[in-house]
Amino acid sequence: MRPVSTFAAGKSFDPASRGYIIHYHPGEANHCPSCGRSHWMVGRLMAECAYCATALPLENNRGVGACARVVRSHTSVPLIDQMRPITA
Repeated sequence: MRPVSTFAAGKSFDPASRGYIIHYHPGEANHCPSCGRSHWMVGRLMAECAYCATALPLENNRGVGACARVVRSHTSVPLIDQMRPITA
């Protein structure tokens, strides 16, 4: 059974309930939470520590662009019903 989201239960979203989330902040001094060093390899979605390979999401990445998304539909139609013979 899937857990009920807070939106479906009618509760308001509380970011404090998620806990502390570490992000890489471009343009600021970022120290690695694992080794404490500050040399980073920055990509489009993540920044990786050059010494210990700890990966952090970018702070300005808000789920737009090339982010992975999961789309679920509530109506399930078998693929075989959608297939039709092609006639020329």
